[in-house]
Amino acid sequence: MVQSSAFLSAVIVIALCMLLLGELSFLAPYRAAILHRYAGPILTFIALFAVNLFGAVLAVNRRLFLRDTGKKLAHVEKQLRTGSSISDELTQRLSE
Repeated sequence: MVQSSAFLSAVIVIALCMLLLGELSFLAPYRAAILHRYAGPILTFIALFAVNLFGAVLAVNRRLFLRDTGKKLAHVEKQLRTGSSISDELTQRLSE
């Protein structure tokens, strides 16, 4: 889940950077001056944006894909403890 959230947030950040590079092409003649003066703040903003985006994507993924996981695991554990379980091997491992 974390890997997919990281991948998705990286894809979004890269896509937004490419979109901005295309839209701000009129600033190309001033690229050296802009990067010399504002490289630090630009990279800081991109890093903070990426971290916040990762957090948001992870929260959405957890909300959508881990719904009722505790109840499902409790049901499986109950089956394993009663002996009439999904698998005899899992029951044996739990009893050890």
